[in-house]
Amino acid sequence: MPALAAPPETGHLLLQTLLSLGLVVALLLGSLWLLRRFRIGQSGPGSLLKVVASTAVGPRENVVVVELGEEWLVLGVAPGQVRLLHTCPRASVASTDTTAPAAFAARLLESLRRPR
Repeated sequence: MPALAAPPETGHLLLQTLLSLGLVVALLLGSLWLLRRFRIGQSGPGSLLKVVASTAVGPRENVVVVELGEEWLVLGVAPGQVRLLHTCPRASVASTDTTAPAAFAARLLESLRRPR
């Protein structure tokens, strides 16, 4: 009878498989980190549209300031809708009016509570 070949070591194969899986996961995480670090695929310096600021005003509502050319757009963003709240020239942002934020907040809440 011919001699049977010894079966491969199970421990060696398991270690090789786990190391290969770890290498693939490490490459994936490294690629994602590089994409996020260098903002690949997101708007860059030559982009026409740029998000200037964003803040949450509710659990699912945000106010976003977007720069479009020489104009800033203030947008109310809620699930399934985006509303233009205000526009202003880019240079006129430095304002010392302290009543404007309260009036803006009231207007934003009013627009978000309107029936759709």
